[in-house]
Amino acid sequence: MKKIRKAVIPAAGFGTRFLPATKAIPKEMLPIVDTPTLQYVVEEAVKSGITEILIIIGKNKKCIEDHFDKAVELEQILEREHKDAYLKVVRDITDMAHIHYVRQKEMNGSGSAVLEAEAFISGEPFAVMYGDDIVYNPEKPCLKQLIDAYETTGKSVIACQEVPDSETSKYGIVRPGQVKGRYAEVLELVEKPKPGTAPSNLANIGRYVLTPDIFDLIRKCKPAPNGEIYLTDAIEMMAKSTGVYAYALEGRRYDVGDKLGFIQATIEYALRDHTLCDGLKRYIKDLAKEI
Repeated sequence: MKKIRKAVIPAAGFGTRFLPATKAIPKEMLPIVDTPTLQYVVEEAVKSGITEILIIIGKNKKCIEDHFDKAVELEQILEREHKDAYLKVVRDITDMAHIHYVRQKEMNGSGSAVLEAEAFISGEPFAVMYGDDIVYNPEKPCLKQLIDAYETTGKSVIACQEVPDSETSKYGIVRPGQVKGRYAEVLELVEKPKPGTAPSNLANIGRYVLTPDIFDLIRKCKPAPNGEIYLTDAIEMMAKSTGVYAYALEGRRYDVGDKLGFIQATIEYALRDHTLCDGLKRYIKDLAKEI
């Protein structure tokens, strides 16, 4: 079994839910406290053993490349001013992993975005990570959980988490077959089912470990009515042929593609920061008295 060493991060979308901020700033670069959301995803990949990362970008996303590139002038200034802690932070970003880029010329769906990575993957099993979901688990990153699940099952694995009935219409929902512990056989993926029609509460979130045959399946997918080709359609085809498992991840998940989820993540990550937590706790307590 080949080791998972490559990850693909689609980051070409427009981020319309965060307009007007995303008119000029990619949603992936919006900071949670002081760190862009995309960096949290890259850090998760690196902590999970990934050494090669491909970021799928679109137009007006050059600042993503700049963020992970070397900043010679900034480093010189920080070094001259003896700001060693900041200098380390800047250099650590550059040294995290080998990061590559490819541009998705048309915004025509998640499947099309992943297809852009075929040459980079070169026939290996690989990870796909979306920036709309951040999972906090300091002991075992979400992607490492999936990699271990792949090595256990030998099948493609998708990360899932149970959601309330009221939220199933926001996600791709798994119709599970045989369930054992945190593993569930995927019989079907129902994309954003109408309220009251979901086959379970097991929601697919933005982490996958996939075998390379996914690319041929993406090419077989028919476009949705809006013209887009979805990765989940290809995964459902795989589930019905070679098999796919859902893995119920462990950790605190934040839907940072949603404004409320983004705010929740910002508050909770700030509370974990020892330089901010005491002042923030006092502020929250005082604010609670006024609400």
